[in-house]
Amino acid sequence: MFCFCVAQGQEFRCSVQVNYQKLLTTTQAYESASDKKVFDAMKQAIEDFVNGRRWTNMEFEQQEQIDCGISLILNTRSSATDFAGQLQIQLRRPVYNSTYTTGLLNYMESGSFNFSFNESQALDFDLGNFYSNLSSTLGYYCYLMLGMYFDSFSPNGGEPFYQLAQQVQQAAEGSGYVGWKSSEGQKSRYWFMENHTNSAYAPLHQAYYDYHRMGLDMMTKDQTKARQGIVAALRDLQAVHRSRPNVLSVTQFVDVKIQELSSIFTPAPKEEQQTVYDLVKEISPINAVKIKEFNSKK
Repeated sequence: MFCFCVAQGQEFRCSVQVNYQKLLTTTQAYESASDKKVFDAMKQAIEDFVNGRRWTNMEFEQQEQIDCGISLILNTRSSATDFAGQLQIQLRRPVYNSTYTTGLLNYMESGSFNFSFNESQALDFDLGNFYSNLSSTLGYYCYLMLGMYFDSFSPNGGEPFYQLAQQVQQAAEGSGYVGWKSSEGQKSRYWFMENHTNSAYAPLHQAYYDYHRMGLDMMTKDQTKARQGIVAALRDLQAVHRSRPNVLSVTQFVDVKIQELSSIFTPAPKEEQQTVYDLVKEISPINAVKIKEFNSKK
């Protein structure tokens, strides 16, 4: 059972899901069916926070709004206002001269997301302060999504937004909530942000641009050149991987794109297929099996 809503807003057109099924099938306190209105309020608050807030100084027409999704799967409720669950963020980008949209981000946090929510209180947020784990986490991902989105349209176009995500992380680091510190594992929000702000990983930003602007956006004009752009993006990721293996943002990139890569390169010449397979096998071995079969079709 879940609440679902799509609304118009400023930069984002974000669909929000709050799944509370587990809370209705356990013996936890504050989980009765009569109390489900809090989940409607939670969904509405997240939706208003993302879609109704101005995140940039740019003007977005309705058709230009950024397509994204936030899913919150609630696992526990320890009090009337304290929750824990899993958070998933999705981001999509239109491809020029087509009706196709491509995934930029499809990421579920590995740890438990703990937060407080009071339906009678607004989700306050600003860069220099920590008000709540829910608002800071949402703000962090909004800036991260803006960075990835604008990186895909122009070289280093997302840089200012990654810097803002870093400010959110720094303000939240001392909050006591898990996920904001460098010591909390390679999948913490600290490291996801660090991957995008550390100059040592500059090829990652070029990968977003090469894959989307020089790759997918060229597909309707010149498929050969478009595939070359995508291969260049994989080489960008390879450069990051060789400097520091298993970087979260690199593996996330390949996770999102692997099925798309298979579709694009299945009709490609054998040598291009082999190049893509070899690059993926080095960067993300777990994903290599998903494209291995296209080598046998020639």
